[in-house]
Amino acid sequence: MAITRRELALKYLWHWLGTPYSYGGDDSLEGWDCSGMVIEVLQSVGILPHTFDERAQDLYIRYKDNLVEGDKIRPGDLVFWFESGRARHVMMIYKHGYVIGACGGGKKTKTTKDAIRDNAFVKMRPIGYDGDGYKICDPFGDE
Repeated sequence: MAITRRELALKYLWHWLGTPYSYGGDDSLEGWDCSGMVIEVLQSVGILPHTFDERAQDLYIRYKDNLVEGDKIRPGDLVFWFESGRARHVMMIYKHGYVIGACGGGKKTKTTKDAIRDNAFVKMRPIGYDGDGYKICDPFGDE
C-alpha cells in the first residue's frame, strides 16, 4: 500500500518538532515562523510550488474554498486563527484535537537565542490553545 502525500507530510511535520521559531523564518537552519513551516511541509510533498513564499493570510486565501468541519476534519488539514478578519496564524492538524506548528514568538524573535528566551519553537498543542476563533481547510483536496 502506497503512502499518501498527506501521510508523508505528517511524518515530515513531526520531524521539525523543537526547531526554533524565527519571525519571517522559512528554513530549518534559521528557524520557522508559522507559515514558513506549513509551506515547507506542503512544498515537500508537491502540494505547493517551490516558488510559493507567503504568509498565513495567503495560505488561507489559497485554501478557503476547502473549508472542513466536524467529521470531515483530518490530520494534515490546516488550522487558521484570525485577527481583524485576516489569518494571523496557521498550524497543521497532527492527530484529532492536536496541531503542530511554529509558535510562541513574534516580531522580536529573530535568532535561536531569542527563541529560547521566548520559548518559541515548533510545538504540538491542543487545537484550542490559541482560542476558538479558527477555521480549518484541507490543502490536500480529494487525495
